[in-house]
Parts: sequence; C-alpha cells; structure tokens
Amino acid sequence: MSNPAQGVRARARIEATAAIKDEARRQLAHEGAAKLSLRAVARELGLASSALYRYFPSRDDLLTALIIDAYDAIGAAAEAARDRTADVTPVRRWILVCEAVRGWALAHPHEYALIYGSPVPGYHAPQDTVSSAARVAEALVGVVRQAYRGRGLAQPVLPAALRPEAERMAAALAPDLPPQVVAAFVAAWAELFGLIGFEVFGQFHRVVEDREEFFRHAAARLAHEVGLEH
Repeated sequence: MSNPAQGVRARARIEATAAIKDEARRQLAHEGAAKLSLRAVARELGLASSALYRYFPSRDDLLTALIIDAYDAIGAAAEAARDRTADVTPVRRWILVCEAVRGWALAHPHEYALIYGSPVPGYHAPQDTVSSAARVAEALVGVVRQAYRGRGLAQPVLPAALRPEAERMAAALAPDLPPQVVAAFVAAWAELFGLIGFEVFGQFHRVVEDREEFFRHAAARLAHEVGLEH
C-alpha cells in the first residue's frame, strides 16, 4: 500500500523543483547563464541557500537540468512536427520539422541561447545531456531514413578525400544510410542551427526582412542537399 505522506512529499519536491527552474530561467533572461547563481535563485524564492542545495547541489547541476529541459523541449517540437506530417512528401516533412525547431527557438530565445549560444564559462556538460541533445537530429534523420526506404534519395556528391570521415560518421550516426547522405546531413544539420542562430541573435537585422519565407526557402535547399527530392 502506498504511503500518503510519501506522495505528498514527492509532489512538494516536484513543485519546488519546478519553481526553482522557473526562477532560474527568469534569471537566464535577465542576467545570462554565466551569472546564474543558486544564492540569487534562493533569495528570489524566499529560501535559505541550504534548502535549495537539497534540490540542486551546485550551479552546474541546475544548469544541467535547464539544458536537458531545453533540449527535450526543442526535440519534442521537432518530433511532433515529424509525426504530424506522415502523409506529406519528404521535403515538406523536412521543412515542417525545421520550422518547428525555428518556432521553438524564437519563442524561447534565452533557453535556445543556453544550448546553442556561447558556452557557459567553467561549465562542462555531462553525458546526461547527450540523448536529449540528439533529439532534433534524430527527428530529421528519421525523415531522411523514411525517404531512403521509400522513394529513395538523390546521392550527394562525396569527394574522395572525405569518404573515410563520411564512413566513420555513418557508422556512428546512421549505419543504414549511405555515407555520402550522412555527410550531407551533418552539414545540413549544422547549417540549420546557423540559420536559426542568426535570426535569434539578431544577425539578420536590416539584412533579411521576410524571415519566415527566407527560412522556408533555405530549409528546402538543405533538404535538396541531403538528397530529398520533390
């Protein structure tokens, strides 16, 4: 039989953890990740620092929790777009996933900056973050894999000098896809976040006005580079 007191304590811990994270995100927006402080979070919540340490023993533990949450949230957005679009062409599905990632980034710029912006001085992400960080890439690889198994892919050109590295990446990331496709995918993945980062961090100011249409065009170009065809 479950212990009611344990259930109450568990709920209280979940609520307290959520409140700590919410305050930490507010500080991220105002101060940036480098200035995140457990003492400041505790002070804003009316807690003693020693009480907060029971939830997050260090600033890095709190940062890791925020980073995992951000990666999971942007990954969930990508996966939802992929799963909603099973009956459209691979190129359209790719674009919709890319747009979902961009939409999340624009709605959560400070959390996006935490995971794709400048590294936080003195912080080293633990292995715990890896699976969450891979979710967007896995959603996009899923689109490519489905196209490869169905209609097929155009084969990107692969320079001979790059083949050993492409084969290594394919073995590690997607052994069921041709090495030339995986190499093109990794480049497209990096370019996608470059496009989004330019927009989130203001690099398109006075350069690109219709950013939504520009992004859609760029995402389609990346799909073509990977080998997806209309």
